[in-house]
Amino acid sequence: MAMKEHLSKEEQRKAKEREETRLAQEITQDFLSRREERRKTENGWLLNLNFFSGNQYCDVSPFGGLVEEDKRFYWQARRVFNHIAPTVDSRIAKIEKMKPELRVRAFSDEDGDMKAAKLATGVLHYAQERIGFKDIVSRATVWSEICGSAFYKVTWNDRGGRQIAVAEDGSPVYEGEVQASVVPPFEIFPDRLDAEDFDGLQSVIHAQIVAADYIRERFGVVVSGKEITQLTGYSEPSASRLPTDGFGMNSTIVKDAEILIERYTRPTAAYPEGKLEIAAGGKLLYAGALPYINGERGERGFPFVKQDCLRLPGAFFGSSVVDRLIPVQRAYNAVRNRKHEFLNRLSMGVLTVEDGSVDTDELSEEGLLPGKILVYRQGGKAPEMLDCGSVPSEFKDEEEWLEKEFALISGVSELSQNSTPAGVTSATGLQVLLSQDESRLSTTLASMEKAVKEVGRQILRLYKQFAGSARLMTMTGENKRTQLCYFNAQNLSVNDVQFESREAITPEEKKATLLKLYEAGLLSGEDGKLTVENKNRILEAFGFGSYENARDISALHIAKAGEENLEMKSGDLQPDEYDDHRLHISEHTRFLLSAEFKRSTKKEELKARFVAHMAAHEELDKKKKEK
Repeated sequence: MAMKEHLSKEEQRKAKEREETRLAQEITQDFLSRREERRKTENGWLLNLNFFSGNQYCDVSPFGGLVEEDKRFYWQARRVFNHIAPTVDSRIAKIEKMKPELRVRAFSDEDGDMKAAKLATGVLHYAQERIGFKDIVSRATVWSEICGSAFYKVTWNDRGGRQIAVAEDGSPVYEGEVQASVVPPFEIFPDRLDAEDFDGLQSVIHAQIVAADYIRERFGVVVSGKEITQLTGYSEPSASRLPTDGFGMNSTIVKDAEILIERYTRPTAAYPEGKLEIAAGGKLLYAGALPYINGERGERGFPFVKQDCLRLPGAFFGSSVVDRLIPVQRAYNAVRNRKHEFLNRLSMGVLTVEDGSVDTDELSEEGLLPGKILVYRQGGKAPEMLDCGSVPSEFKDEEEWLEKEFALISGVSELSQNSTPAGVTSATGLQVLLSQDESRLSTTLASMEKAVKEVGRQILRLYKQFAGSARLMTMTGENKRTQLCYFNAQNLSVNDVQFESREAITPEEKKATLLKLYEAGLLSGEDGKLTVENKNRILEAFGFGSYENARDISALHIAKAGEENLEMKSGDLQPDEYDDHRLHISEHTRFLLSAEFKRSTKKEELKARFVAHMAAHEELDKKKKEK
């Protein structure tokens, strides 16, 4: 009986191993077929990377992959006059200046919504600072501008955050932390290339090159590992690209590595929590439900967010301005090189000689150097220079037109790349050009804003799922004071708040508007002078808030008055003689006019307390003036 039971367990173990091997092979084959289906799109990315990096004499072969373009004649010049790189740099610089910043606005004026919005904003700011979110968005923008699409991966790191305990085996236990990373488009393999977003996909594969030691440490599975040639066409420090054939790529051999394949499948009736299957080296590393509850209605979904440069209808991967600039760059290189060849003919000259009259081998090697004695056969015709004419004006016209084409196609004007364009002298004209630049980038900015919003939602949903009931967080409170607070993750409400990713105007436009309001006198008080509060806000908008606080203590008085508002909710409070009584009275009055006071259940008691406190301020202010 014991022998039969032992055999039964052994058979079950072998059956499980066979099933895991079959599933690993099925995942690997699925990855290979998706990779082959996406080969044409990937070749376009490689071509864009080559042109951006300056290798511009290559093209996509009819058989796939990139090939070098041969010279038609050995003497032809093939210099590269790269306008794509500075054009893309100018677009990225403008996008960086208008980079979205996440904050949460309450859905209504209800106390619960306002508290939820305040907590969500604090969590977002805390998480963004910890993971370096601004740098992540910058790196994703570089990928999307060159290849057309970039992806964010938002996950939860169990080993992140502070250490909170020690396990029974002595290993440390951490509170966990959200993490976000940039995933290049080379690593994403959707099941459908005609779906325009992740909502249209049933499954997606994330494949990346990792070390065999990483697989052993993380999954406890030993894989053999092998040498993989990783071809990188762009110096992205965090980018890991899958091996592919291509010309002009800087190849890097990764030793003892494997391709880690993660296949995410959306929830179905058979699998209500979805599926996450991970394989590498022909072995199954993990199979289970989708780990993150990051969907809009509390369901489990993909941990990826897509950002496009230019969206294409009926296509999952977006398009890039580099795709449109490549034909112009080819024509520009040809014009400049043919022009230089013409100039070489004019400067070096083309010599015509009678057959047998001179030593042509010597002449071709040395040329017509100054002071050279040219000996030709007696009775023969003396060598003479061929008249090549002058440089045709068509070269100049075509060159100027192609330079305009770069600005027209890329959406970046001369004002953004160089300086004030010729012929534009008025400030109104310059403002129109700036507005045109911003309108041309509106599609790209809208895609970035949508992606950043979705990343913010996924961050909050992961905190709600994993943060627990007593999470310690450092956040910036009122008056920019750093506060330590505990919060319950269940109090995070993501679906009931509205995200504000950026303001409708640029910082420069905001400063110009403030100056116009100041000149119109709309920021002055009844006495015609600029109030202390408005002066502080203007200086803060111009980036000099700390400078003003160092010279004027009015900001400290305003902060102290805000603290008194909180203290007087629970009891009486007497003002201090050194207070700036006018500022304190203004802050206390603002509280009495706020929605928070109107919703208070002890409105009359609070009103009497605040009125008595302000009367005490008035009395102290009167005594100070009499002195």
